[in-house]
Parts: sequence; structure tokens; C-alpha cells
Amino acid sequence: MKVCVVGAGAIGATIGARLAASGHEVSLVARGAHLAAIRAHGLRFVDHVAGQSGIYHLVASADPGDLGRQDCVFLTLKAHQLPTVLAACGSLLGPQTVVVPAINGLPWWYFYASGGQYDGTRLDALDPHGSMMALLSCARILGCVVHLAAELRAPGEVHCTAGRRLVLGEPDNSDSERLRALAAQVQAAGFVVERTRDIRREIWIKLIGNLSFNPIAALTGYRMDQICADEELLGVIRAILAEGAIVAARYGVEVGITPDERIAIARQLGAARISMLQDLENRRSLELAPIVGAVMELAERAGVAVPVTHTVHALVQARARALDLPAD
Repeated sequence: MKVCVVGAGAIGATIGARLAASGHEVSLVARGAHLAAIRAHGLRFVDHVAGQSGIYHLVASADPGDLGRQDCVFLTLKAHQLPTVLAACGSLLGPQTVVVPAINGLPWWYFYASGGQYDGTRLDALDPHGSMMALLSCARILGCVVHLAAELRAPGEVHCTAGRRLVLGEPDNSDSERLRALAAQVQAAGFVVERTRDIRREIWIKLIGNLSFNPIAALTGYRMDQICADEELLGVIRAILAEGAIVAARYGVEVGITPDERIAIARQLGAARISMLQDLENRRSLELAPIVGAVMELAERAGVAVPVTHTVHALVQARARALDLPAD
């Protein structure tokens, strides 16, 4: 495949490096010192899961217009960056190009082809002006849920520290030919790939973990293993997990796992410094809108009380203001 990864940070570079290693033609959209380092020295990718490392000399640019039409585009940006970047991505799209948003939180396309009373609903927390729906046809999208941990440790140097599982699914829950083809290609690149006929359930399983663990990591500075070893914090985590599952159920999704089962999934990430902690430490904006804000908006619309989620959200917002972090 000809593949472009738009947003070649920790997760994006992991996807790009593994696809390049398996023989695909990979290009990257990056910026700043990271882009300069990739251009000058290549992308150094250290895979702690596989016990391997390598340097990949990939075409990289800050402008998607430099890279031509692609078979597949992975979007691995922060949610607040998406509207600006989507406007520049038209040149990457041919008639059959598949777009895979591998992003945190509830995706802006969540209610596309969902069926039922909420089909086509737009959330203010995700796409307040409807611009993303206008910039990219949702018919191109394959849903993706990422279960791995990675860090950008220096410009041009990315470490995958845990996990290799990706869940792929069509927004309409069909088992399409393009889904089967892409899943096979990604599986061959060293990922553990699951095709699902219920992508929204998989989104919620990941989302309630992000909803609970990420804000706690930002508030405490704890790695995942430290959070999982602190029983008092796990009490807060369990409460938020339960609130998130109730919201999901109001929108027709039964998460189907207990809080402790979701905590067990989180334990598999070991000593990972999860994304919101990395962003806080690097003084980047925190992805509160897609991870927490969207759930609170859904809860309010459905008349569901989520008091612990609200409290932790207020605390993280205050922490971000105290550090003068950019708004998400």
C-alpha cells in the first residue's frame, strides 16, 4: 500500500514504522524539530515489545500536498488539530482512499451510519461548527481503536513501550472487503488486529479507560502501573468507569465489562506514561474535549448524572490553567 500517516507523533510513528518495515510505501506528516530530525537522520523507532529497533528513511513533510494520493491515510493527530489538518488533506485522497482516524476519545464521526434515533448527531465538544463532517466524507472512514503505548522521547525518536493491538471496524458495522483487506495488511505489519462488527462498543471500552486514567495521570504525575497500585485512586477510577458505562448504555452500547476488568486491561500497559501525562509534562494542550467533554455532553443530553467525572474534569482544567497550557 501507499500509506500516509498524518500526525507522526508517538502513535503515528509506531504505525508508520511498522508498516514501512513490512514493505509498504509510507510517508509522514510531521512538523517542527521532529520533522527536521526525520528528514536529516530518518525516524528512529525502538520497539520494546518486539525487542527491535531501526532507522526508517521515510518521505516526510509538514504539508500533505507534497505527498500525493494514497491508498490509506492514518490520522493520528490530537483532536483539536483535526479541523485545520483535514482542510489540507484533500490532495491525499483518491477515489478509493480509506481514512483511518486512530485518535483518542470519542471520534467526530461517531454517529455517522449509526442507525436509530441518534444517526447523524453532531456533538459540540467534537465538531462545534460541523466543519469536519464537511471537510471529509465519512464514507471514507474505517473506525480504529488503538491499544498500545508509545512515547516521543526526542525529535525523530519514538519508543513503543507496550501493546500492539488495533481494532478496526466499519461505521455501519459491516464486514466489508476494504476492512478485511486493510486488517490483513496491518496484521502482517506486526500488529494484533481484530475486525469487529461493533466498533462503537470497542470505542467505549477504550474511551472509559481514557476518561478515568488519563485525567488521574495528569493530576498525579503517575505512570499507569503507579495508578493501578494505588487502591484509593482505583476507587476514583472505578467510579468514573461506572459513570462512563452508564452513559454508553443510554446510547445503546453495553460495554459488557466490569470496572475491575477494564482496570485489568490498563494494567497490561505496565509502566507506560499515558498520553495526557505526556502532554502535561511537555506543556501541550490536554485532550479534554474528546475524552471527557464529549462524555459529559452525552450525559447531559441523556439526563445522566456523572458527578465524579465532572469533579475530576474541573480539577484537570484548573491544573491546565495553572500551567498556562494551550486550550484543546
